[in-house]
Amino acid sequence: MGIDFFDFKREIAAEGAEILAALEKALRSGRYILGEEGARFEERFAGVCGCRHALGVASGTDALFLVLKAWGVGQGDEVITVANTFAATALAIAYTGATPVFVDIAPDSHLIDPRCIEAAITRKTKAIIPVHLYGQCADMDAIMAIADRHGVAVLEDACQAHGALYRGRQAGGLGHAAAFSFYPTKNLGAYGDAGAITTNDADLDGRLRLLRNYGQTDRYHHVIKGYNSRLDELQAALLNAKLKRFMDWTARRQEVARRYDEHLAGINLIPLRLEEGSTHVYHQYVITVPERDALQEHLKSRGIATLIHYPVPLHRQAAFGDARVVGDLRQTELRAAQILSLPVHPWLKDQEVDQIIGAVLDFVRR
Repeated sequence: MGIDFFDFKREIAAEGAEILAALEKALRSGRYILGEEGARFEERFAGVCGCRHALGVASGTDALFLVLKAWGVGQGDEVITVANTFAATALAIAYTGATPVFVDIAPDSHLIDPRCIEAAITRKTKAIIPVHLYGQCADMDAIMAIADRHGVAVLEDACQAHGALYRGRQAGGLGHAAAFSFYPTKNLGAYGDAGAITTNDADLDGRLRLLRNYGQTDRYHHVIKGYNSRLDELQAALLNAKLKRFMDWTARRQEVARRYDEHLAGINLIPLRLEEGSTHVYHQYVITVPERDALQEHLKSRGIATLIHYPVPLHRQAAFGDARVVGDLRQTELRAAQILSLPVHPWLKDQEVDQIIGAVLDFVRR
């Protein structure tokens, strides 16, 4: 039997009854947009993130875009981020008319290097988007200190970091605002596209609620030019049902990761380092190895599915040829050639984890 990278069938087998009940309740309510389920999820998710405000939107991409728009980011502005991320991070910047500015990652992590941020700031810089990649928070204290010195806003791309802690504080409440994705493969995933924004800024929350709903104060009264980006009630109901088990699933991911750590730490070129009081929620479990492509083929031959997050950095993509690149992004390019994501979902069995570990070690010892 092969080992899939994701396994939604196991999730449905375990949680299907409760999920279907939640969906049926939402269907029978007769209210499918901006109803009780969405409001309830926003309140509960704000609590998860230690924030005063959360609002549901249509996707993680929209979450990033709408915050930038609410801050007035547009043509002629620059937003600093990394190139080792999913394209949505930079696309959200581009949608505003601003220019993405790519800086390098720290050599001992896959996360943005604060020292590179300082060197990239110009009079055009309006925002910084640190990406909490794979489930671990970027060095937010250092980033916020830089932002404060230069009067720049910070938007956490927390789309892979639901429930992660940074020095005892929750992802989503570390910057001026944060964007989350609930794409089906996320640690807290919907069964379609969905997203959320968190913030402690009441004025920003108010602007965002206008922007996500056509700029309406009430029906047919539009005070600004807004968008159609709302978390629908069915997805909200599903997320409310899943939120009950979310921390259990996170703990299982961490348990699988500890098992990997115990046996694979010696071959990983970037061993995990966490600040005191910080946690990793393992949206992905990524190893960094010299012969990545050969290892991936070896695991495939054993029936073990793997993925690469992400094989081509954004500054090498044609779509972002107009971006500004600061430095040579040496670490970004080096890691892109070495990274491999192993299965880490909550439904993995211990014997499957051991099978993956054994296959990796067989390759290393060959």
